[in-house]
Amino acid sequence: MQMKILYVEDEPFIASALVRVLEQAGFQVEVAVDGEKGIEAANRQLFDLILLDLILPRIDGFEVLRQLKEGPATKNTPVIILSNLSAEEDKAKAKELGAIDFMVKAFANPLDIAESVKKLLGPSGTK
Repeated sequence: MQMKILYVEDEPFIASALVRVLEQAGFQVEVAVDGEKGIEAANRQLFDLILLDLILPRIDGFEVLRQLKEGPATKNTPVIILSNLSAEEDKAKAKELGAIDFMVKAFANPLDIAESVKKLLGPSGTK
């Protein structure tokens, strides 16, 4: 069974590039284009991993992360932050809220991100 990833990202170009690489690696990926849709998607079905931008329309990524970690259905889902915010305070806040990793998009190409996902979930994208 394919592992499912929710990617909460409002930039279509960035999202499509990473989705393509993750799908080639064997993962099933759903994209949510804002924080509100991300929360809705995460509560609608179980994901093996959530990739979360911080600068989002409607509800910012920090609030999305807080709600995910408080929700009974989503509190144990691992969350990796993918953001162009790179201040140490942002990284510390994300970790404090429950993110397992923080990657700066400007310094991580989609192949690097996919490698991190594979290390976390396994190489084949299957359970």
